[in-house]
Amino acid sequence: MRYWRSNPIPFPTEAGVFFYELHEGDEDIFSDVLLARDDEMDPDEFFELVESVRRQVQDTYVDDTLIEAIAAELQREHGFVFISDDRLTAAVNVSTVDEENFLVAIDTEEEAAEDERGADYRAVIAEFDPTGEAVRGEDERNN
Repeated sequence: MRYWRSNPIPFPTEAGVFFYELHEGDEDIFSDVLLARDDEMDPDEFFELVESVRRQVQDTYVDDTLIEAIAAELQREHGFVFISDDRLTAAVNVSTVDEENFLVAIDTEEEAAEDERGADYRAVIAEFDPTGEAVRGEDERNN
């Protein structure tokens, strides 16, 4: 079973840029980060490197997510470039509806700090039972 696929590179291989991705989460919520490197690395070798770095940082990282901590370490110590939102030059919202196509504002660090909403959340998932049966049943067992 293969856990990767080979895609033709849409630009000359002389350009020498290879991309790698890290995923974290489950089927409901997930995050991913992209990394770039000028040397191609065998997928199995990349996996082993990521596992090694994960074991090194998983109990001590201060980044928002484990994959960001791994990406930062891969950038610091292993020649990768962590393609974070800080590196964005432009972002465009795309839709089949003309009015919904627009250039998305990219906040600077100063603008993001001034944002009243902040960005301290990642996601919230809640199950809603409109009948309240689960709660009622538990309350009856507790009485």
